[in-house]
Amino acid sequence: MSLTDLPEWRALFVDPDSTSAAAAHLRDLFADDPGRAARMTNEVGDLRVDWSKQRLTEPAVGALLQLARARGVEERRNAMFLGEAINVTEGRSVLHVALRSDPSDVYVVEGRNVVPDVHDVLGRIGVFARRVRSGEWTGATGKPIAAVVNIGIGGSDLGPAMAYRALRESATEQFQCRFVSNVDGADIHRNLADLDPATTLFVVSSKTFTTIETLTNARTARAWLTATLGGEAVAKHFVAVSTNATKVAEFGIDTDNMFGFWDWVGGRYSVDSAIGLSLALAIGPKRFAEFLGGFRIVDRHFREAPLAQNVPVLLALVGIWNQHVLGANTLAVLPYAQELARFPAYLQQLDMESNGKYVGVDGGRVDHTTGPIVWGEPGTNGQHAFYQLIHQGTWLVPCDFIGFARPNHQYQEHHDLLVANLFAQAEALAFGKTRDEVVADGVADHQVDHRVFLGNRPSTMILADQLTPSVLGQLVALYEHKVFVQGVIWGINSYDQWGVELGKVLANRISPELTATDDERVNEIGTSNLAAHDSSTTALIEWYRNRRG
Repeated sequence: MSLTDLPEWRALFVDPDSTSAAAAHLRDLFADDPGRAARMTNEVGDLRVDWSKQRLTEPAVGALLQLARARGVEERRNAMFLGEAINVTEGRSVLHVALRSDPSDVYVVEGRNVVPDVHDVLGRIGVFARRVRSGEWTGATGKPIAAVVNIGIGGSDLGPAMAYRALRESATEQFQCRFVSNVDGADIHRNLADLDPATTLFVVSSKTFTTIETLTNARTARAWLTATLGGEAVAKHFVAVSTNATKVAEFGIDTDNMFGFWDWVGGRYSVDSAIGLSLALAIGPKRFAEFLGGFRIVDRHFREAPLAQNVPVLLALVGIWNQHVLGANTLAVLPYAQELARFPAYLQQLDMESNGKYVGVDGGRVDHTTGPIVWGEPGTNGQHAFYQLIHQGTWLVPCDFIGFARPNHQYQEHHDLLVANLFAQAEALAFGKTRDEVVADGVADHQVDHRVFLGNRPSTMILADQLTPSVLGQLVALYEHKVFVQGVIWGINSYDQWGVELGKVLANRISPELTATDDERVNEIGTSNLAAHDSSTTALIEWYRNRRG
């Protein structure tokens, strides 16, 4: 049965308990229920998750839980942890949870416990990281490594780049990490400009080792290195994270310096695999293990907690309610921590690549909206940019706020002001400011209506004592499992990404046409290869050819 045919789904729109919750104002919900905040705050690991400022009542939450049960959330969760091939279009297991497993755990793929394989790679990562960090591993000239450049794209970049920025206070000061992803040459040019080839280590991350952007950047990096140090230097300055040993060897990287992962790991779920090698180099094996341990805390909670106390499930249901009942098709993720500046971008890929689908697992087109538009910016910067729209705009924008009790710096006055803004924004969004309150402030008549805040804008507050490797792992796992639950409810496969393929195919076709000679552009039957394009694309190609220099 389709989602929209389920009585549990229809109840969200017609049941009096649900409709009254949707119509209620947060001012009234709090005024009528002094214990609301306590009941609608949950803890998982080090995270305190207060969702009391969401426009929900207990009966509405109960209806959402009934929907989750009707859609088989528990059964699908168990199937994932058992290694069943829930990625139905590719016939693969989805076991990123195995990447952060305890050695005593058992995760089975096609009859094989993959945990020993995972810990073998983790062991090799630890050994390599210790060698580089201690100076035992040197470059071709005998100098220790002073810079690590991660070359990847998508999950092979967003994950480690986000985590490195978040955990820089835990990183060694002996070398810096940089991240190159964009095929735009400006990216690698800027990142290599002030580095010394003799002290630079490249981590080339690509599951297939065929990703065109990554390989283009890797070849440029190789040419930059060998121009100074010669071809033999590649072995000491390049390592690979891949599953394709043949391609890695063809590139010139010693496969002894290749760190593998598996086809049951999606790119956007891989930061805790060998894809996180650059992060492990920066923060060290011990801290990297703490990072993985944070994931594991939330994994166990998600697997074992009843739905009504299961924090990823509750956040997923909040999102379902906001999107389908309240009509909000977007989510703002607003970390009040500069270290998490890349966290919203990381969640964009996690959520939008996972659940941006219009075809269901049964192959038919779904008759409801799916993944929201995810975006955000650290506070307080965003307050001086887009908060105007969130507070007084015509769009309803639910918000996830993230904050910490203690900073990773010594400027306590700054942090107190930051947290004051964090709490104030959530309060202002929820309760607003009435016309009577504005008038009582003595505001001029012609400004009164402009200074009214309607409030009733929903938000969730996620807090922890301090941003540590473990806490970051917990945050990522929290959102991973939330995305999974929403995908189950929507009836889509959250673990393929066919939507990124067509553009790649067309780019590969167009690329040689931009640089080919006139003779090369004519095929064997004497017609232009450009004839396959529409008139607009043909004109764009001609414009570029005439101006590219």
